[in-house]
Amino acid sequence: MKRRVLGRDLHVSAIGLGCGGMSKDADDAESTATIHRALELGVTFFDTSDVYGFGHNEELVGRALRGRRGEVVIASKVGNYKDPDDPSKLRTNGRPEYIRAACEASLRRLGIETIDLYYLHRVDLNTPVEESIGAMAELVRAGKARYLGISEASVESIRRAHAVHPLTALQTEWSLFSREPEELGIYATTRELGIGFVPWAPLGRGFLAGRFKTMADLPTDNRRTMPRFHPENFRRNLALAERLRELAAEIGCSSAQLALAWLLARGDDVVPIPGGERREFLEDNVRAAEIALTPDQLRRIEDAAPSDAVAGARYADMTWVNR
Repeated sequence: MKRRVLGRDLHVSAIGLGCGGMSKDADDAESTATIHRALELGVTFFDTSDVYGFGHNEELVGRALRGRRGEVVIASKVGNYKDPDDPSKLRTNGRPEYIRAACEASLRRLGIETIDLYYLHRVDLNTPVEESIGAMAELVRAGKARYLGISEASVESIRRAHAVHPLTALQTEWSLFSREPEELGIYATTRELGIGFVPWAPLGRGFLAGRFKTMADLPTDNRRTMPRFHPENFRRNLALAERLRELAAEIGCSSAQLALAWLLARGDDVVPIPGGERREFLEDNVRAAEIALTPDQLRRIEDAAPSDAVAGARYADMTWVNR
């Protein structure tokens, strides 16, 4: 597996593993086997959060990586929590006292002394981002975190956070189905500031991996509430995914590999973290690191999937995203 550098000096595999899906009705044994297989394939970058599975995900990742600490970079996040009265709803909390307590809990669940890359999961609109990042900077000074990041943040929030403590990575949804990082100047800003970019949902929540053919193929999860998966939008987006599948076949790769290789070609500071709760998905995804798309192939991808081609917004309520 090729390596890339986030920020100034955080060395990671060119493709990481997003572990959040391993706490959504997944099999712990298969999830653990997938993490172990990722290690065998050269993946060193593992992404989790305290909100995934109410802490289950951090426990799972911590157990699976035990004994391999010196070989891996573990990223986790703070700031999101599920409403105890309605777990389908996420809330944000960026208050310093909350961040300090949440970090201690994450370290216990992970079974480690230091989180390698600690993100503010969402910007709390009721707490100045300077206060949230300031509290996280204290954790770095205390040896509880090595590097800091921020997730789903606007250009303004990125700049304000980076002024308090250097950010190593921004994590935001980015794929051929979600082009906001380019359109809103977010990627241009991270490049200017020397912040690595970690795209999550790089496979368009499964669309770009060719996993869906009809609405019946959709899992019974929050995708069914998202505008892009509403019936009329689903049909239009399926046609777009099919054009990309045909192009991938011409190039000689899978749809997922095409989508990941396109992201990797954006810049050497981009490290996508596709989810992969099963080994078969993982093994297909990591091979994208070996694909070097030509300028002509990149042009054809852009022609097949222009930035305004996707039907429907990412969320029904986009106020959830700090823009």
